Amino acid sequence: MSPATLAPREAKQYKPEIPPDWCPGCGDFGVLTVLQRAVAELGIPNEELMIVSGIGCSSNLPGFFKSYGMHSLHGRSLPVATGAKMANHEMTVIACGGDGDGYGIGQGHFIHSMRRNVNMTYIVMDNEIYGLTTGQTSPTSEPGMKTKSTPFGNPEGQLNPMALALAAGCGFVARGFSGDINHLKSLYTQAIQYPGFALIDVFSPCVTFNKQNTFGWFKERVYKLEEAGHDASDWNAGMSRAKEWGAKIPIGLIYKNPNPKPSIDAEDPALQGKGLAKNQKLGLTNEQRKKLIEEYI
Repeated sequence: MSPATLAPREAKQYKPEIPPDWCPGCGDFGVLTVLQRAVAELGIPNEELMIVSGIGCSSNLPGFFKSYGMHSLHGRSLPVATGAKMANHEMTVIACGGDGDGYGIGQGHFIHSMRRNVNMTYIVMDNEIYGLTTGQTSPTSEPGMKTKSTPFGNPEGQLNPMALALAAGCGFVARGFSGDINHLKSLYTQAIQYPGFALIDVFSPCVTFNKQNTFGWFKERVYKLEEAGHDASDWNAGMSRAKEWGAKIPIGLIYKNPNPKPSIDAEDPALQGKGLAKNQKLGLTNEQRKKLIEEYI
């Protein structure tokens, strides 16, 4: 049963007993709250939802969510989430993490997950800094930015995850802002229902270690693509918007493939029917099974 056909639930059904412990004012609070509201709106049962994270402040999110979850290794949320999806493709799988986790050490997995078109949603809490390790430049830090690791200004170029995702063949590319929860919830629900890999890069300000890219900084710059006449079905238009950065920065649905290609779990012959994790008949006689076992003893 797809999320679109389930009855809505209440967001509180996804709130565990343990409250989040991020720094007061952290943008990740908004990311978490919106995700709870989005899955509630879609009516996804707790036991049919899996959230996987890497390492970092943002990657603590599965611990604050009442569902299946796993806090995996640094940069490895996507391969772990892929394994979960392949084991039970009937589950809704959401991967999450930060810009350092996903666009730094996890960059290779990021590209190949899009190439494989695994049917999952990837939420990246992009604060343009390494927060857990107390304030070093990340792949999305702006050139010239002064941090603990670059006290004289960041000499490196700034990674553009939106353009990279489009170039890698991602069929759903969006950017949100944790300071606009209603707009962000719409992106979440669309991404979760998309039949393939969906990326949402979320501006989630780090109030403790990034004093440059603050909530106020983003509020002055972001504008909604839905209000700017953007055609999200046009890849070239999406790439043009993806490259915008400066006085004006777009948020919203940048690109959604109007003719999405089948996801890997939809094409793999072994994944047709029930999920592999569920009881299935192997189609082997007792004698055939015995011979197979003997081969590996």
